[in-house]
Amino acid sequence: MGLDDVDSELLGYLNALDVVSRQRVLQKLNKKTVGSQGSRAEMEKFFAELPKTIKEGLLSGKLRLADTVVYTIKPINGAKTVKMMESQDVKEIGLRTLSQGRLPKNSALLVSGVILLQGVAASLATDDLKATAFNTIDNIGALASGEFTLKANKKNIVDSISNYVFKTNDFHNVTKGYYKLANPRLIHDDVDIEWEIDLGTVNGIDPNTVLFGGLHGTITIP
Repeated sequence: MGLDDVDSELLGYLNALDVVSRQRVLQKLNKKTVGSQGSRAEMEKFFAELPKTIKEGLLSGKLRLADTVVYTIKPINGAKTVKMMESQDVKEIGLRTLSQGRLPKNSALLVSGVILLQGVAASLATDDLKATAFNTIDNIGALASGEFTLKANKKNIVDSISNYVFKTNDFHNVTKGYYKLANPRLIHDDVDIEWEIDLGTVNGIDPNTVLFGGLHGTITIP
């Protein structure tokens, strides 16, 4: 990333630095390195869309980019609509990454792909949900025939796409249940993330069926 990628906000930030600090930042910007790959390379394309505080944090080294899978586990409970992320969610290891369906403050996530898996828990008790072994939805017709929608700040990232895209048993070089987005999207920390799985029927679905959902991509971290 060279100086052409730095917008007016960042030029103001650079001008406010002392001479030594400004020179260090400029050297980082102009340093020739091996090109980034995967979701990190996709994230760099969205640099101009990041909030000012996050841009400054990345340039100063206070923030950095990291791989992530933001995950959530929800039981179906006989419902035809499963809300994978909700405002009443509380972060808990083994159940979900986020509280209130929002990213942590001063973070941004570029969603490069979506994961959906299913498993049958011993019961719907919390510890049994956490211990569920997950696999693809390929052999669960009611899940494969459903649809999913993903939104951030009420704007569609994915709109009513068939769950068929999560059938990966025939693709040996693809992570189980992984759907790569052709159009990655950036999510900010101050917006609600809404992810719904809509089913046409629950016939053939075990009462203790649990869904694992993951948003794969690159996130900013301290």
